[in-house]
Amino acid sequence: MTSDPSPTDRRLRRSISVVIAAHNEAAVIGRCLDGLLAPDIDITVVANGCSDDTAAVAAARPGVRVVDRPEPGKSAALNAGDAVAVGFPRVYLDADIPLTAADIRALAAFLSSTPGLLAATAHRTLDTRKRPLLVRAHSAINGRLPAYRDALYGRGVVMLSAAGRARFDTFPEVVADDLFLDGLFGPGEKAETPAVVAVVETPRRTSDLVRRLARVRAGNAALRAAGAARPAARSSWLRDVVLPRPWLLPAAVGYVALTVAASRAARRSQVGWGHDSSTRTSVGVSQ
Repeated sequence: MTSDPSPTDRRLRRSISVVIAAHNEAAVIGRCLDGLLAPDIDITVVANGCSDDTAAVAAARPGVRVVDRPEPGKSAALNAGDAVAVGFPRVYLDADIPLTAADIRALAAFLSSTPGLLAATAHRTLDTRKRPLLVRAHSAINGRLPAYRDALYGRGVVMLSAAGRARFDTFPEVVADDLFLDGLFGPGEKAETPAVVAVVETPRRTSDLVRRLARVRAGNAALRAAGAARPAARSSWLRDVVLPRPWLLPAAVGYVALTVAASRAARRSQVGWGHDSSTRTSVGVSQ
């Protein structure tokens, strides 16, 4: 005979778990965590290969579980977080995406109330305020690409049900972890909800955007070569975005130029997981 679960055990069974892989995120992790803190949300921060105070900032938040790994690497960090997280649904969240506990609950409600749904994400919006012209031009095209509709990538947040998480064992050593997750689910099994908005900060410098795009291209290419992601729609920017909106043609020129530059950068050097440091600033951010 088993004893009745304690109140703590019952809370853990119904809690939503959030896993955050954080590499040198001291400037933004506090803001991220402060919005999430709630009794029904289990939070794990995996500080990996950090040379700043990421672990200390996270540990200062009550109830946040911190795993401090000396080795950098997002996939290994996500696996370490999975190993200690206690609840479902399971959220994989980037440290620079400021969601609230209410957002997480809304995602969970959407996931549980939609028949057949195993994975959910937020609606994506790009923050281009005070960005260079080329960054804004790229975002004007990228933000309208149909490939992002009901996809799991590009938001910095993915929620999986227990059945969805059972689709794979551990995160493989890949750069594009969100594209990996996206490839596990077919139409009707994944969707975004407009009730939750993920504000994605665009790079503050054009050179940082090129580096970000190079990382994305290299990571996506590796997954597609392994047959773990859907093929890229190469001409979608023209067919689905610019031709129906000819006033976007000037922005398209910048978009193409940056895409070519990123493609060349991805071929010239080995590209690994990283983040855009230009959007990690401590101005106005709680630590």
